[in-house]
Amino acid sequence: MTPGNNGASTPEDDDPFGYLYADGQANGAQPPSGGGYGYPNSVSRVRAVGERQYGQPSQQQTAQYGQPPTVPQQGAYGQPNAHYAAPENFGGGGPSTGRQPVQNGGGRGRGPNTKGLLIGAVAVVAAVVIGIAVAMAGGDDKKDDTAGGGPSSSASAPQSASPSASASGDEDEAELPKADAKALNLGDGVTTSSDVTGAKAAGGIYVAGFNHVGAKVTWTVNGIKKAGNFRLYASYSIPGVDANATLSVNGKANSQPLGLKNFIGSPAGNYEKGWQSTWAPVTLNKGTNVIEISCNAGNQCDALFDQVWLE
Repeated sequence: MTPGNNGASTPEDDDPFGYLYADGQANGAQPPSGGGYGYPNSVSRVRAVGERQYGQPSQQQTAQYGQPPTVPQQGAYGQPNAHYAAPENFGGGGPSTGRQPVQNGGGRGRGPNTKGLLIGAVAVVAAVVIGIAVAMAGGDDKKDDTAGGGPSSSASAPQSASPSASASGDEDEAELPKADAKALNLGDGVTTSSDVTGAKAAGGIYVAGFNHVGAKVTWTVNGIKKAGNFRLYASYSIPGVDANATLSVNGKANSQPLGLKNFIGSPAGNYEKGWQSTWAPVTLNKGTNVIEISCNAGNQCDALFDQVWLE
């Protein structure tokens, strides 16, 4: 190209704003009208949208240097383009490369195995139905057993065992004797009385005079079916002052005295509010046993007795 007639000597020298200067106007530069940069026949660097076709030879690349590129004609808006094909027209989501589409029933790229999924779902449903049927059958069997013959052996065992244990306990407790003041043998100087209220024995009778050395009460216990250890309980009253006595079983004194303490904190000198109970361990033989409560030297004896019993 010649200077002054065909624009700048090279595309790099093109000045898109040459028409704004005097020398550019002298060389024929004019405002751009859609093709060039300002000089006549200058190289156009503008490419219309959609001009390049990937995968095909570019017409612009084959155009002669300095010539305007041939732009493919675009279809009118809303009309199909001859160069366009929808993705669904290509096998596998892209332009066809000569590969044959995969037929159903083989090869990679096939869709989900709906037949296998259907078979699995049917198997799951069948298993659930079978489980429900088995559960219902088991419930019917239990119902028939309850209606037809009564409780099972596992249910009947506690019912039979519980009453027997209770009866045995009641029998043992009933056999252990209990005596009021009237049933006790009294020593010298010991008498019965009912002047002080609050005694639990029949008629409110209690043992009095147990306040000097040599005083004693004896209880002969019969019907002990089995030798063993027991507790001897005694109901007593004191005038708000601790007391004690000697306890003997079958002629043998216990190492510890029978405590007659003021456990309830009753006021001093008041027998009526001093009724309470105490206990001591005893070892009895099978059959008959003699239990003695006595006031010996060294004991602090001032108490009333109304009942004794074993547990």
